[in-house]
Amino acid sequence: MTDLSTHPTQRASAWLADFASALERADIEGVQALFAPESYWRDLVAFTWNISTQEGPAAIGDMLRARLTETAPRNFQVEGQASEAGGVLDAWFTFETAVARGRGHLRLQGGKAWTFLTTMTELKGHEEKTGAARERGVQHGADSGRQTWLERRQQEDAELGITTQPDVLIIGGGQGGIALGARLKRLGVPALIIEKNERPGDSWRKRYKSLCLHDPVWYDHMPYLPFPDHWPVFAPKDKIGDWLEMYTKVMELNYWSSSICKNARYDEGKEEWTVEVERAGKTITLRPKQLVLATGLSAVPSVPEFAGAASFKGEQQHSSQHPGPDAYAGKKCVVIGSNNSAHDICAALWEKGADVTMVQRTSTHIARSDSLLDLALGGLYSEQAVARGIDHHKADLIFASVPYKIMAGFQIPVYEEIKKRDADFYARLEKAGFMLDFGEDGSGLFMKYLRRGGGYYIDVGASELVAQGKIKLKSGVAVERIEEHGVRFSDGSMLEADLIVYATGYGSMNGWAVQLISQAVADKVGKCWGLGSGTAKDPGPWEGELRNMWKPTAQPGLWFHGGNLHQSRHYSQFLALQLKARQVGLATKVYGQGPVHHLS
Repeated sequence: MTDLSTHPTQRASAWLADFASALERADIEGVQALFAPESYWRDLVAFTWNISTQEGPAAIGDMLRARLTETAPRNFQVEGQASEAGGVLDAWFTFETAVARGRGHLRLQGGKAWTFLTTMTELKGHEEKTGAARERGVQHGADSGRQTWLERRQQEDAELGITTQPDVLIIGGGQGGIALGARLKRLGVPALIIEKNERPGDSWRKRYKSLCLHDPVWYDHMPYLPFPDHWPVFAPKDKIGDWLEMYTKVMELNYWSSSICKNARYDEGKEEWTVEVERAGKTITLRPKQLVLATGLSAVPSVPEFAGAASFKGEQQHSSQHPGPDAYAGKKCVVIGSNNSAHDICAALWEKGADVTMVQRTSTHIARSDSLLDLALGGLYSEQAVARGIDHHKADLIFASVPYKIMAGFQIPVYEEIKKRDADFYARLEKAGFMLDFGEDGSGLFMKYLRRGGGYYIDVGASELVAQGKIKLKSGVAVERIEEHGVRFSDGSMLEADLIVYATGYGSMNGWAVQLISQAVADKVGKCWGLGSGTAKDPGPWEGELRNMWKPTAQPGLWFHGGNLHQSRHYSQFLALQLKARQVGLATKVYGQGPVHHLS
């Protein structure tokens, strides 16, 4: 017979009971005693109306002193069965606050909390109309004034933004804006998405021809409507574009295509925005309460200013403008950059018969796609994970339960194993002159993504072309100047070129705040993305969470939403709940909003 006193579920329940009891007594020191000296409480909105991590018992105590009374947490219950491995006990739990219901995750070591996650799942009285609470859709009987579903949709489309104002205006109709729009629709928040392109999905369709998702299908689902089970592991860009267009329609989103935001300004007195939008040749003034820039992590192109660029006789383009390889067969092509876009573009040009050279100015992290699937993502996002009961909803929360402070430590062993598994591959790349890295601390791809939003390539074939010399490589040199017929380097050498592609990445998302609002507001908000790790392109001090993403900023009513498909799906839930709370007038006192350290 199992000794229940030592069973993981029993121990988790006992810890939660002690925790809840201390909270009820407002015994902050008692709560702190339940956490290990090295411990982390990550909160997604439920306690802090923020996305915030408290590191250590002292920080946890400070947060509770500020937030416990108003939050009024209670009813902590273990969900399912806890488990234990390697001396760490894992347990899921549910809880309530004064205004919301939530779900969380607990890791215990030696009887004390090591990591603690709390997330808001729904607002009381403002639940999504889903499952048993779904709308009937029709009222049977006779009604002379009845409107059909189509008539109601047409009326909503004709009125929102014209005779009635959206509460939330989302600028950017890619996957981020669409995911957030779907969340807000389900919560009953009047929201309008504006997009400069002609059709939903064009932000994918209009990229370079060979673009496809490098992340696997299990990682990339949109909210509410997962991809069907025949969907390819790696979807091509046009297929994603069509899915987003379909999704926008069937989720009944209010979406203005071919619409351009010209400018926006905030009225502090009225607590609303005035936004000028150009649509169908007309200027329309919108006055939303909340403005969301869902303009993408890859937002404002970074184009280097090289001396002599104006004298070049061939074509020059940023990777975001590159149309694909078809017109460049037999041409001399130089691609400046060595990350994802550079590799994809080089491979496609080579396939079409171009003479292509990659210019690598700094080292790049390379991870083979199969190795990432097997060793980095497979435990949470794979067919095998689904078979073990870990769908993307559960996987998202498991991933979120690891605080950023210790995430690198979780990642380093994965990339050590990848190094061993693909040692021959890496040796051949280095022999070809390619400069490799695994991040400054060996933590690999995902930490590079979080810290700086780039600096890596997920290899789906281009690296082999580099190793074989089929994609030529110029590495370890700086571009000195652009000449009429090519690129001159710091070592005195020159490459002739008919085409130069600048695969040089993108600036911070707050570059859109500069363009659409003002430099002053962009400076007030500060840099988007990055953790403050003190590594390359991620200057300190330590922030603990991604700067300005999916949470309140220093500018009232201004929000940033972006990231990959996984982040757009997962964090849109918490951004939508914050926006809903403000729409219905709940008190949303934000805790843990830190100072702005970096402007861009």
